[in-house]
Amino acid sequence: MLDDSSLTPQASAVDAPAGPAPLIDPFQRAISYLRISVTDRCDLRCAYCMSEHMEFLPKRDLLTLEELDRLCGVFIARGVRKLRITGGEPLVRRDIMHLFRRLSRHLDSGALEELTLTTNGTQLTRYADELASLGVRRINVSLDTLDPDKFREITRRGDLKVVLDGIAAARAAGMKVKINAVALRDVNADEIPDMIAWAHGLGMDMTLIEVMPLGEIEADRTDQFLPLSVARQRLETRYTLTPLPDRTGGPARYVRVEETGGKLGFITPLTHNFCESCNRVRLTCTGQLYMCLGQEDSADLRAVLRASQDDSVLAAAVVEAITRKPKGHDFVIERQRPAAVPRHMSVTGG
Repeated sequence: MLDDSSLTPQASAVDAPAGPAPLIDPFQRAISYLRISVTDRCDLRCAYCMSEHMEFLPKRDLLTLEELDRLCGVFIARGVRKLRITGGEPLVRRDIMHLFRRLSRHLDSGALEELTLTTNGTQLTRYADELASLGVRRINVSLDTLDPDKFREITRRGDLKVVLDGIAAARAAGMKVKINAVALRDVNADEIPDMIAWAHGLGMDMTLIEVMPLGEIEADRTDQFLPLSVARQRLETRYTLTPLPDRTGGPARYVRVEETGGKLGFITPLTHNFCESCNRVRLTCTGQLYMCLGQEDSADLRAVLRASQDDSVLAAAVVEAITRKPKGHDFVIERQRPAAVPRHMSVTGG
């Protein structure tokens, strides 16, 4: 098995985007966005995301950083223009900055338009400056409350000040920050309007997300679930929300909050299927390619990658997998076990 320390500055045969046809799914959607989970581990234990006593994957099951780099090169050669590094918490992966350094070459060549990440913010004071120097221009920070006690309760161990300091470090480094907040009934529902005012006051966009039924946790997600249609109605008693035409191929629908001038997104996997323009696929830290977050069908790219050094073989496996991308997900949240999708979000990539 290749070790993370074996990374070298040599470019692979797939650095340049010219040549192969782009990835097109059965519904004629071009796949231009890859989300890569680099670890299932996290330094927090958010109650809606994972069990408090998680059993994480052994290191041998994870793709090495060099393997992740090779896979990303194959996708970029087939038309992927945006990479988002996720986890778990991506910045707790050992030597993770080696991967960012390697991937930044695709920004330098023009083959890649954007390299970004989603983080819980706990490691940003350490890494913000280097991330910015490597071409990371914007990041998403997951933050569900501005109340220190509530934050500790939701995350089971977190320190809100550490995250706020991390956000400040990212902004100081010149990165644009967007706040992602999961709407939780009876937890942060009454706090959402003030969080919007705080985020927009600092020039940060914000997106609200419905609880997703991925992985078994101690709590019943029906007790956590707040439909964003309800949250939006409540917001409209305080704010004027003007729909925006912004479309990225992603799940969010956007409005401008007239009173703040900022942008607010709504991601509604349960109350509104957002799949018609989906342009993305997800790669897990174990090399499983999921063509849809809400479906269990996947392709084992780790086996192909480790069986051959020929990137054309790996590319063929990717192309075949994309032919199985479904039209959309079918999330349902019900008061029953098991979860709609058994794998945790931290495995697939948040």
